[in-house]
Amino acid sequence: MKLQESGENYLETILILEKRNGIARSVDIANELGFSKPSVSRAMSVLKEAGYVKVGQINQLVLTETGREIAEKVYHKHCVLKSFLMQIGVEEEIASKDACRMEHVISEQTLECILKHMEEE
Repeated sequence: MKLQESGENYLETILILEKRNGIARSVDIANELGFSKPSVSRAMSVLKEAGYVKVGQINQLVLTETGREIAEKVYHKHCVLKSFLMQIGVEEEIASKDACRMEHVISEQTLECILKHMEEE
């Protein structure tokens, strides 16, 4: 199943919340993304059905192995792109917002070239 940009964003947000807080709950995702709780609940149902997320013992959201792989890949792209944009003079807040949009469409080749360029700097 090809995951839409919104699905990738949800998985990435779960990963970020896990790193920051130790767990991710639907309410945390709603607060982080500025979405309604029902919208997040619906999205989590879709991601659970697709096998990307499961519910843990204390009702926290847990990434499956496949979900984690996708989340880490998207997050890695975000970090690289944000760093690159800041290196070329983009303000941090703008770089983060732009990276969030770019991370879903950038090719692996372009990302590798950006990484190589950053290492040479």
